[in-house]
Amino acid sequence: MSSPAAPGDASKGEASHGDARRRPPGMTDVARLAGVSQKTVSRVVNNERYVSEALREKVLRAAAELGFRPNTAARALITGRFQRIGVVSLGSALFGPASMLVALERATRAAGLSFMVANTPEGQPEAIQESIDWLLAQGVDGIILSEPKDEGQRLRPDAGVPIVSLGQAGDLPDERVALARGRTAASCREAVDHLLDLGHERVWHAAGPQDWWEGRERLEGWAEAHRARGIEPPPPLAGDWTPASGYAAGLALPPEATAVFCANDDTAIGLARALSEAGRRVPEDVSLVGFDDIPAAAYLSPPLTTVQQDFAGDAAHALNVLLRLLPGAEAPEQEAAPPRRRLVVRASTAPPPIRQ
Repeated sequence: MSSPAAPGDASKGEASHGDARRRPPGMTDVARLAGVSQKTVSRVVNNERYVSEALREKVLRAAAELGFRPNTAARALITGRFQRIGVVSLGSALFGPASMLVALERATRAAGLSFMVANTPEGQPEAIQESIDWLLAQGVDGIILSEPKDEGQRLRPDAGVPIVSLGQAGDLPDERVALARGRTAASCREAVDHLLDLGHERVWHAAGPQDWWEGRERLEGWAEAHRARGIEPPPPLAGDWTPASGYAAGLALPPEATAVFCANDDTAIGLARALSEAGRRVPEDVSLVGFDDIPAAAYLSPPLTTVQQDFAGDAAHALNVLLRLLPGAEAPEQEAAPPRRRLVVRASTAPPPIRQ
């Protein structure tokens, strides 16, 4: 008869069985359940080519059933890649920056990559480079700059991973700028041309902040539309993207103004309120155009004519530009130009009133 195990031996045995039960599933377990080789599981996990969709789905179903999660740190040691994209973004709840951040997260997830964001505070020029350094320390394969402000920042060119900017960035070459300069200005010219074509002699501009790249380009496009017709544009009205600044611009709008192009839809909402309080009707007395096409724009009274942005398309384009710079990453060999911003004409614009 065997001698009874010592209490210490029994506890060790129970602990070892407990450890086995708690061990997280690995690629071997996924391969066994899916009935494939461990190499196939590795190819699926690393999002490699040469795996059929049917086989990929089979592996993914097995992984989901087991609750398998890839060890990204170990995978990075083997492949030299983290399968993770970093994004530097302005910490803002404004519609444009927030919508772009959501679109970038969805685009990276659809590409089989993970996503890490570093938000920058306003008024700190060094914050962008600090955010880049932080992302590099966490481990990313590339970085997208979605920081829309010009605060005199200087970027070091030795990041070691590709960096692509959604818009202007003083230190990056043109091939690293996904959305080329002039694209916003062209959209704004179209909006102002719409008003001039209706017969308005000049179009006033409730501007965005001029330390934002987009604020500058929207003002430039507005001014260019006038000068292309030999018209001197009126002085712009300063703003900061908010309805409050649009309201202030509306109070300052001269009586002779019959049309206003606003830097964004929120500004247009505030300006419309000021016009209403002054007894001036939209569009009978003043035509109004915004920019962004926020969800509420089509439901205002009257519905707002505005420039519609395609955040999802812009994010996908920027990610593809970055992927083409990553060794071994899959990206379209040829890609169409980034989505065009579209003028959506609604009921807030009309010919100018007939002067008596």
